[in-house]
Amino acid sequence: MYKLTFTAIAVFATVLVAFASTAAAKDGGGDRGIVQRGQCSAASHSKLKAKLDDSRLETEFEVDQDRAGQRWRVTITRNGSTVFRGIRTTQGRSGSFDVERLLAAGAGSHIVATAKALSGGETCRASLSV
Repeated sequence: MYKLTFTAIAVFATVLVAFASTAAAKDGGGDRGIVQRGQCSAASHSKLKAKLDDSRLETEFEVDQDRAGQRWRVTITRNGSTVFRGIRTTQGRSGSFDVERLLAAGAGSHIVATAKALSGGETCRASLSV
């Protein structure tokens, strides 16, 4: 009797979890993807995010310096190949910038994002593997 009840509860719990995760993914709120905090050589903060989006890999690299108007040279690579290279300027009250890119999805992707401040030379780097 107890074994049957325990089994029924376990099956019910499994179905409930599967339903909840499917509903959350359908609404876009359940899957944050991968978030990796980066390292900066001074007081800034950085992070790199990646998640699947319609069979593409949505990536975002963010640097928060707390000073608006600062220019940074940014490079993002996927498996050693450059997918973005450019200059970004910190903006707004947060003094931050971000770079978003949709990349071809593939197992074993290694993404590296680096930024170097044009004034002062601070560097930030974040990496992740999908």
